[in-house]
Amino acid sequence: MRTRTRVMSAVTAGGALLALSGCGAADMTKQASPYANAEGAKTVTLSVQSWVGAQADVAVAEYLLKNELGYRVDKVQIDEVPAWDALSQGRVDAILEDWGHPEQEQRYVKDKKTIVRGGDVGVTGHIGWYVPTYFAKKHPDVTDWKNLNKYADQFKTSESGSKGQLMDGSPSYVTNDKALVKNLGLDYEVVFAGSEAAQITQIEQFAKQKKPFLTYWYKPQWLFEKVPMTEVKLPVYKEGCDADPAKIKCAYPHTPLQKYFNADFAKKGGEAAEFLKNFRWSEEDQNEVSLMIADKKMSPDAAAKSWIKKNESTWRAWLPE
Repeated sequence: MRTRTRVMSAVTAGGALLALSGCGAADMTKQASPYANAEGAKTVTLSVQSWVGAQADVAVAEYLLKNELGYRVDKVQIDEVPAWDALSQGRVDAILEDWGHPEQEQRYVKDKKTIVRGGDVGVTGHIGWYVPTYFAKKHPDVTDWKNLNKYADQFKTSESGSKGQLMDGSPSYVTNDKALVKNLGLDYEVVFAGSEAAQITQIEQFAKQKKPFLTYWYKPQWLFEKVPMTEVKLPVYKEGCDADPAKIKCAYPHTPLQKYFNADFAKKGGEAAEFLKNFRWSEEDQNEVSLMIADKKMSPDAAAKSWIKKNESTWRAWLPE
């Protein structure tokens, strides 16, 4: 589960909400957009997760909702788990990219029925441990977790002390890494970069100097285009092997990424709800927009506009009939 409160830009502390509407940023700690779950209003409020892939989803959806369907779009940045609470309460209308939160799904989708599934995003996500491909080519056995202790000294940093460093993103991401290090008997220390952006900067610095590193990372992600990385094979994932977070000894699963809607919005959200249900694109599409935002430093709106101009046959199919 990338129950991450992930990554690609800094997340708000303590699950605080931050409005990102076109009318200017506002402190949303106390409340979310007043337009969320507003019956009859031609508005929609989207939860923006902190990683750039999710930002790409929202950027393209927002542009089309505004320019093709005439909606006002508000955005709220919020950590992964609090986003489910906000969605259930109607403080936001939709989450466009979820990496798997079984506890929240049980509570809100199956038991309370305040949230409904919105379908696949079209992208399969996978978290893993990665080393730079230039290092894996020189030391091919590093790609088997059983050999990681052999290389711990080469992965040391000032932050990891006498142990090898396993670099993670934000401390707010929900990952299995500390448990895996402990349960697999690895001589490593999990060190948090602080955010996805900080983690990317660190990876790029290591790569520029051709230094070895071991990092938590995920696909899809545009950075693979700039810094080729090779996955370390952890013990094979089997259904239920991650049921007890304290005892995990297996790899992360491959997860078809999902959309979720507030139940009332799904029923009464009109063309916006229909459009978001239809929204589905490929890993290549998402990475193209992500690369423009994160690497080329384009605004999300400009990146979305660029992609939309070249891919009309894809997005036309999302519009309500």
